[in-house]
Amino acid sequence: MLSTLELRHVIESALLPLSCNCQIDPYGSLQIKILDPDSGGVELLILGPPTATLNGREPIARLIIEIRDEFDMVQRMRRKSASPPMAYPYE
Repeated sequence: MLSTLELRHVIESALLPLSCNCQIDPYGSLQIKILDPDSGGVELLILGPPTATLNGREPIARLIIEIRDEFDMVQRMRRKSASPPMAYPYE
């Protein structure tokens, strides 16, 4: 199993070029923040999973894929809500 410092480094490096902050609470659960590069605000906050479940390459890789998928979904939803409403012809 990786040390907490190694785990943080692996996760933060795997999420590049996204700005990411990974912390581990006293109970051993992860808190991952994806930050907006311009404002520094939190774009996505992920609480959990316990670090004990990240005991190899596959669980860590699955976590990275899930984080990227979740981030992509949030970005799509934000773009969709920020775009002007579609105009439909009245028939």
